[in-house]
Amino acid sequence: MQTFEQILVDIKKKIYKPIYYLMGEEVFYIDEITKKLEKEILPEAEQMFNQTILYGKDTDMGTLLNTARRFPMMSNYNVVILKEAQELKGIEGLAAGETDPFLLYAENPPEKTIMIINLRGKSLDKRKKLYKTLDKNGALFESKKLYDNQVGAWISKYVGSKGYSIDMQAAELMAGHIGNDLAKVANEVEKLTITLPKGSAINSKIIEENIGISKEFNVFELQKAIGKCDIYKVNLIVKHIGQNPKTKSIIPMIATLYGYFTKVFMVHYADDKSKSSVASLIGVNPFFVDDYLVAARNYSKAACVSVIGILREYDAKSKGIDSPTVDDADLMREMMYKILH
Repeated sequence: MQTFEQILVDIKKKIYKPIYYLMGEEVFYIDEITKKLEKEILPEAEQMFNQTILYGKDTDMGTLLNTARRFPMMSNYNVVILKEAQELKGIEGLAAGETDPFLLYAENPPEKTIMIINLRGKSLDKRKKLYKTLDKNGALFESKKLYDNQVGAWISKYVGSKGYSIDMQAAELMAGHIGNDLAKVANEVEKLTITLPKGSAINSKIIEENIGISKEFNVFELQKAIGKCDIYKVNLIVKHIGQNPKTKSIIPMIATLYGYFTKVFMVHYADDKSKSSVASLIGVNPFFVDDYLVAARNYSKAACVSVIGILREYDAKSKGIDSPTVDDADLMREMMYKILH
């Protein structure tokens, strides 16, 4: 199994593997490696005759392997890219005892062919012979989803790789709004870098102006206000969110607040209340630990359990379980009243 960084280093050195089997839930890295190989292996003039792109739902194993066994025309390599490979039967190997064409190919791949497989949203069974064969004869790569608490740091690193900087609060604001879909995050970063001079420092104001996230009226400011028991600020934010069609849905809010109060509950069990220790325990950046410590002072263990129960209740109501259809804005106001009182 190879890492993203190892594969990119080898590509830069023009060290290629006969098969790149790129799999996993986080498609950003799969797409990045594929684009790099697609661009770097062959000069543009040779790509027309020696680079073939196939799609899993539109091809079959015979076509894939026949294309891969062709000799290159006046070129060093025949490049075959299979996208949406999860749609192609047999690409993940067959059961023991069955004749497996792809396994046979992987055991003895042609010297002049480079095959790139995109298995999006799935991973190969590590117990299969195919997994071991690909790991031995090719570049096997698994792209895993980041945990939500890792996305802010990833944004900071990615923005840095583009020649810009971003403060942690802005990175976390962006992460919380977009989530852990790195392709969407990268797309938003690209939009920012187009409008900003190289070397710019990105802050919350820039995020607000360019991505449409309100610094003052978002779910993260809401959870901070709830943690401080700031009733006026909570009502102000809930009113703003309820009036904005793009942020009106209560379901993402409940999910975020559920994670927040789960972490606040965990703070009560921290023997060491230092920022670094609490950050490690609850999985947040030390920059935000003070907010959780304040919330833990305002919400006892029992209060945290009560709030989590309220969130579960309104999660069910928002999905129409044992409840008539009610506007999300009304549910938000009702839920906040119960949490704060």
